[in-house]
Amino acid sequence: MSAEMIGMLGVIALLVLFALKVPVSVSLVIVGTIGIGFIRNWETALVQLGSTPFSTASSYSLSVIPLFILMGMFLSYSGFGNDLYTAVDSWIGHIRGGLAITTIGTSALFASISGSVNATTATMARIALPEMKKYKYDEGLSTSAVAAGGTLGILIPPSVILVLYGVLTMEPIGKLLIAGIIPGILQMLLFMIVIYFIVVRKPELAPVTPKKPFMVKVKSLNSVWPFAALFLLSIGGIYFGFFTPTEAGGIGAFGAFLLAVATRRLSWADFKTSLNETTRLTAMMFFILIGADIFSKFLALSRIPVAITQYVSELDVSPMLIMFFILVVYFILGMFLEGLAIFVLTLPVVYPLIIELGFNGVWFGIVMVLVMNIGLVTPPLGLSVYIISGVAKDIPIEKIFRGVIPMLFAMILCLVLIVIFPQIVTILPDFMKG
Repeated sequence: MSAEMIGMLGVIALLVLFALKVPVSVSLVIVGTIGIGFIRNWETALVQLGSTPFSTASSYSLSVIPLFILMGMFLSYSGFGNDLYTAVDSWIGHIRGGLAITTIGTSALFASISGSVNATTATMARIALPEMKKYKYDEGLSTSAVAAGGTLGILIPPSVILVLYGVLTMEPIGKLLIAGIIPGILQMLLFMIVIYFIVVRKPELAPVTPKKPFMVKVKSLNSVWPFAALFLLSIGGIYFGFFTPTEAGGIGAFGAFLLAVATRRLSWADFKTSLNETTRLTAMMFFILIGADIFSKFLALSRIPVAITQYVSELDVSPMLIMFFILVVYFILGMFLEGLAIFVLTLPVVYPLIIELGFNGVWFGIVMVLVMNIGLVTPPLGLSVYIISGVAKDIPIEKIFRGVIPMLFAMILCLVLIVIFPQIVTILPDFMKG
């Protein structure tokens, strides 16, 4: 049996394991190890199984992952999300649809320190849904705002997913993080515009709430400065070349800890929970990266990436048309597979092809995240929708999926704009110092 055939069988086996709900990391290790054994020999496969965990986990570039996760955990368990929502609400909550727009804006700000879809979505669901219910907002509109806002968690830096992309592709992590800023803001604004047009067309979906006094608005800004300070310190430090991503993560995590302790918001139980959650999520991501490394070596031995790259590059077809078909495939995969699984399954094959076609690797990382975000709110997987359904058990999940449809159009429009105008992604990284 040829190496290419073994590689194809390995990919099929991996998809079967995913369908059987075998953990992504375990599936990658099993298929990668067995595949190397069949192509080379079992001694080589066992050597890879023994050496890869240490060589992968000891990588300095990976140390940024637990630091950014820890920063988000400290701020999340300290209750700063509630203050942030109240602050944004005091300024724009009184306009029609203001609470839904507030949810989008708060999600963007919270995403800038959490870097996680799950954390952003779950936090905003607990904070925003009861408030919108109190003012009799339509349930579909309320949940769609939370679902859409949660997707900003892996686009606006610090994004753990973009760090993972950088590790898997060797693209500079600092540039990837900075590249997400403008697309994240663009996506946020498109969500807000969609909500505005929805409530203008159907005012009964979003009753007007009382306007806050000006001094209340000014006072509420006291809740925003910690987020602004941490974001400017960590992400600004990366942009201006003062810190490496790992140093920025360390400063951000320590700053979040000092802030939580100084304001007496972090109890001993919350501190332990933050550390436990950080350890659990870090271990999960490291295990996935170890499996991805083994699986990538198996695919490299199968020569599938080289064969596909060579075949496609010889086609007399526009690179943009090939990109279109790649995005369609990602869209379909996103409906059935979790984002991390898509990353580790496809990047060893797709990334070399993207570079061969002349596309920018940093730009493609943002494009991948945008496509993944669409998968987060589309059935049947729709992870963000299920997170909201777990918090708001009284709202039918079908109603949440229907409510999020207008947001899908905003996400697709953002993706189209970034494909047509790649400078939206590349302009900030191109001007980075250091």
